[in-house]
Amino acid sequence: MRLDKWLWAARFYKTRTQAQAAIDGGHVKLNGERAKPAKEIRPGDRLELAIGGLGWSVEVRALSERRGPASAAQRLYEESEASRAARAARIETNNLMREPEAARRGRPAKKDRRQLNRLRGW
Repeated sequence: MRLDKWLWAARFYKTRTQAQAAIDGGHVKLNGERAKPAKEIRPGDRLELAIGGLGWSVEVRALSERRGPASAAQRLYEESEASRAARAARIETNNLMREPEAARRGRPAKKDRRQLNRLRGW
């Protein structure tokens, strides 16, 4: 089965196009090596995924040509305990310490500009 199709069926990505883009971008490794979207996978293969700043390390358990409900998709893979713990720690860190850039949205509004001018002493 194609790697991009399996990632879509396992619900790691909403579309096959997103799965292909992630694979081409180097965010998906198959058995420790970069792969192409059409690479054939089999049960027992190890996948390392980077999705939204979070890492996943999963082992392929089953193959499915169809995208089913989330409960069925979770049976297609088994995530390692270390991967779960690392992801939970990363989420906790992100919740405690937000990046300053994450709070900014576009250009400063008039109110923001006035606050900046007061801060600068203008």
